[in-house]
Amino acid sequence: MVGMEGTGCGALLRELQQIWAEVGESEGEKSKVLSEIERECLEVYRRKVDDANRTRVQLHQSVATKEAEVALLMATLGEHKLYLKKDKGYVSLKEQLAAVTPVLDDLKCKKEERIKQYYDIRSQIEKIRSELSEHNDKGDHVNSPAADEHDLSTRKLNSYQAQLSTLQKDKSDRLHKVLKYVNEVHSLCGVLGIDFAKTVNGIHPSLHQNGVEQSRNISNSTLEGLASTISNLKAERKSRIDKMRDTMESLCHLWKLMDSSEVEKRQFSKVISILISPEEGITSAGVLSQETIEKMEAEVERLTELKTKRLKEIVTKRRAELEDICKNAHIEPDLSTAPEQTNALIDSGCTLCILLKYYLDQWLFSYNCDSLAPVPFRYY
Repeated sequence: MVGMEGTGCGALLRELQQIWAEVGESEGEKSKVLSEIERECLEVYRRKVDDANRTRVQLHQSVATKEAEVALLMATLGEHKLYLKKDKGYVSLKEQLAAVTPVLDDLKCKKEERIKQYYDIRSQIEKIRSELSEHNDKGDHVNSPAADEHDLSTRKLNSYQAQLSTLQKDKSDRLHKVLKYVNEVHSLCGVLGIDFAKTVNGIHPSLHQNGVEQSRNISNSTLEGLASTISNLKAERKSRIDKMRDTMESLCHLWKLMDSSEVEKRQFSKVISILISPEEGITSAGVLSQETIEKMEAEVERLTELKTKRLKEIVTKRRAELEDICKNAHIEPDLSTAPEQTNALIDSGCTLCILLKYYLDQWLFSYNCDSLAPVPFRYY
């Protein structure tokens, strides 16, 4: 037996033969025992060979599996640098496995990092898209990156990055425009004395939200709503300016007519200085408010009532003078100058006509009386 030639086995065999010699074992029995020993040795060798063969198969499978994973990851990541397999005829399976394992681990790390990059970029894209949409949700519903795991190439990543850059520029432009519009609305609301928060909330609530976490809606409908609001506010501004200028013209006329003091005029000095400015130059808060207009109208009404009162006093005085003239001339005064008639004319605004009538009647009656030719005069 080949195995018996070894030092350990040979010594044991010699020791066994000595024992047999002392015992006087027959040759047949010796042959039988030696045959059993050889069979048992072959069984041990066979088990070891089978174990070694299974290990070789497992190593082959491990190397093949890892090389297949490397190939798949390289395709997924779009790696152009090829993994070069070593010549299996010159390299053991353990060396092949030791060579492919770090390559596979490195590619797995690259894949995880690439998935993170994809997720971050897509999250930003979805967030901006939600801000550009008509309904400003939080942009948290991002698809799982597993959907893109079959293609994680740098080419596709660059495509996403280019898409993100385009959206970021669009967002920046829109945000700049929205902020410009909001500031203009705020300025116009301030000038007109209109509630700014209520105005912009009617367009979109996010336009008046505070805090870093809040993002303004920058969709087309929001931009259109802001542009429309600005147009309406400008139209309202023009309407109020025209109304205030007309009212101020009436005020100035009444001030002159009533010989108003500078103290009375001073409360409207700011309004006067602003109304001579161009529309775009009127920026003082509340100067075109409804309250200011009502204050001006109230002053016009007050002065008009005062004017009416004074006119009635003047007319009453002139009526008394006319009655004296008519009495001296032995004639009846013109019934059209009766207090009821004159007061009605004054209340209707015909003040200039009634005054002219009185002065003319007085002058004519005085003239007729002085010429001793009293002639009753009726004004038509």
